[in-house]
Amino acid sequence: MKKIGVVLVEDKADMRAVVKDIINLSEECICLGAAGTPGEAREFILTMKPEVVLMDVHLNTNETGIDLIRELKPQVPATQFMIFSVFEDEDTIFDALRAGATGYLIKKTDPVDTLSAIKELAEGGAPMSRQIARKVIASYSGQTAPEQPAANELNMLTEREREILEQLSKGLIYKEIAANVNLSPETVRKHVYNIYLKLHVSNRVEAVNRYYGR
Repeated sequence: MKKIGVVLVEDKADMRAVVKDIINLSEECICLGAAGTPGEAREFILTMKPEVVLMDVHLNTNETGIDLIRELKPQVPATQFMIFSVFEDEDTIFDALRAGATGYLIKKTDPVDTLSAIKELAEGGAPMSRQIARKVIASYSGQTAPEQPAANELNMLTEREREILEQLSKGLIYKEIAANVNLSPETVRKHVYNIYLKLHVSNRVEAVNRYYGR
């Protein structure tokens, strides 16, 4: 089985070592490079073209991880960038998403959930920590992020979103779903992103469980 190639960008050596070990202990992922500086990040990402990049925001330089995503994403369009940071403020979140990030995890995320997010991102998803998802949905509604999801949240799903969610429940990957519903993988990704926002969840397991009331 081909492993998901990951490049980690993290300026703190101890954190870099821990996360690298977590990735390499996985049966499905491998850390192709662990960069501590923007220069190393550019070299690893442009040379290795990984499926996924875990990107810290503050790199102890004038350049941020968001700057790197904005610069490098057009050069490696197939690579998916996921923020991996302690920062949860709305400005940072939306700057990252506008720059080209398609996932956002906070660093206190459980290792198992981190690996699940890497896999989901590589398959075409848009995983986010629950705190991040709440702030994103709150920004659209103009309200404070709720601690509990609204009771009628399932009614917010469109017919197409329900169709895609049922496909997700069968364990299909995004390319398979796209073929089944006659959409592009990128359009499926956008639908899944909207599903996560509406259901206040951060991954496919939570979305399916919420949909079926588990």
